[in-house]
Amino acid sequence: MSSPIWTHVALSSELRRFDGACWRLVEAQHRVSTLKLTDTLAEQALLEGLIDETKPAIPPECRHLDFLLATPFRYGAVYPNGSRFRRAGRTLGVYYAAENPTTAVAEMAFYRLLFFAESPDTPWPSDAAEYTAFSATVATARLLDLTAEPLSADSGLWTDLTDYSHCQTFADAARAADADVIRYQSVRDPAEGGNLAIMLCRVFSKPAPVDRQTWRMRLSASGVQALCEFPRQAVEFGRDAFAADPRIAALNWERGDA
Repeated sequence: MSSPIWTHVALSSELRRFDGACWRLVEAQHRVSTLKLTDTLAEQALLEGLIDETKPAIPPECRHLDFLLATPFRYGAVYPNGSRFRRAGRTLGVYYAAENPTTAVAEMAFYRLLFFAESPDTPWPSDAAEYTAFSATVATARLLDLTAEPLSADSGLWTDLTDYSHCQTFADAARAADADVIRYQSVRDPAEGGNLAIMLCRVFSKPAPVDRQTWRMRLSASGVQALCEFPRQAVEFGRDAFAADPRIAALNWERGDA
């Protein structure tokens, strides 16, 4: 089959139930960074509010959510570059998440390496970066699963490493079918974990994250090492972990530390 077959009418019969948690990573400085610019917590809250006013508006239907859950749905500004299920331009937001934290870590590790691949003169950071992994609960009867038949018949289209055009076309049809979520295989995680592309914020069964983990991620000439203290976990991605992507294959690994 090919992607044009998947019209919104055909997809309506493929909607499935999903109840579970999903994970994202954010830099641990997402709130603390403004603290060093102010003298009191009240001043920090004021500064955070002023900064928030400069950002695109959160849709009314998402405003009851914690900012960590609501932020990806801001779409008042032009989305500069397309992503797997979101076109570039003034397009609707997508909340990308993973079904387990180690898959979310793999996604973050890939995109951190991609930054250095596109910045060949930037030295490796001297210290490990700290990230917060947080989970949200999702409940929907309107999920489309690209890893299950019959949609998995086009898996080659859904898992292309650099061409997102088929996935974006599918997402358009999914929205027309009033789907909430697209489940798909992570192409960054060597373990091929599952990812979720959440298109509508109505799927969150609780308005705030339900669990958190602290991860430290180190990038160097040998690859990426990530550690979590509690629960104790460790994952490592060597130089070849993401080498199937031509952008990472061309990365200059031999560079100094900052």
